[in-house]
Amino acid sequence: MTTYVPRYLRVYLLDDHDLVRDGLRDLLVTAADIDVVGDSGSAKAAARAIPELGVDVMVLDLRLQDGTGIEVCRAVRSVDPSIRGLLLTSSGDDEALVAAILAGAAGYVVKLTRSSHIAVAIRAVGAGKSLIDPGTLDRVSRLLLSGMDEVRPPLTEDERSVLTQVVEGHTNGQIAERMRISIGSATEQVSSLVERMIGSMASAGSASGRTGKHRRHES
Repeated sequence: MTTYVPRYLRVYLLDDHDLVRDGLRDLLVTAADIDVVGDSGSAKAAARAIPELGVDVMVLDLRLQDGTGIEVCRAVRSVDPSIRGLLLTSSGDDEALVAAILAGAAGYVVKLTRSSHIAVAIRAVGAGKSLIDPGTLDRVSRLLLSGMDEVRPPLTEDERSVLTQVVEGHTNGQIAERMRISIGSATEQVSSLVERMIGSMASAGSASGRTGKHRRHES
């Protein structure tokens, strides 16, 4: 008789606050099917280590001292697209959804959510599921693509093509192959475009908020 041995989900944690990483590790240690195989506070160190550790799910803080979770997710998935990304954010809103889509991640989880929810999210992502429902994915993808027209200075045709492929879920490696450029060049272009898109959308959101307040004051 063959004894069934459940497969552990190998998880890597990236956050530049030691207390957050320690807290996440403590929360996940009670999950019998999750094995935290590594952690780091450095984006560069994580991007090197994750592909070497046989990781299934990487839980990545969005903003770090030496980079972003978006950059790490895209870099790792260019090496091994089977590794799934889960962004760790301070709040759940359209900004988090935009970041997850630009990263090629399967979704995001809010830092202050209950530990059981984090474990459930990791299991779902590890099983190949997306935490972003198709309707929301379509809405935010269309928002991103329409937002290309608002970026200043205006995007070139090549930049629009690269960004469209990012939104469609292609890795940096796939984009490099399609554009017939080096993966280093593709990675630089994608990082620059992602930063510009997030900055443009943040500025648009701030302007919208100011306009809304002004209108309410006038009424």
